[in-house]
Amino acid sequence: MTRPDTRDLALAMDLPLTPNGIQNVRAKLKRLTSRGILIETEPGLFTQP
Repeated sequence: MTRPDTRDLALAMDLPLTPNGIQNVRAKLKRLTSRGILIETEPGLFTQP
């Protein structure tokens, strides 16, 4: 099983799979990372600490 990436999260959230839609999800995940809610293990891959 592969780890979900930003594109998979956008798909699961029923958001458009356009470059802009994926970038919006990535920005939200980065914001959660800056607040300590998530960590970014690799570029585009996020997990809970």
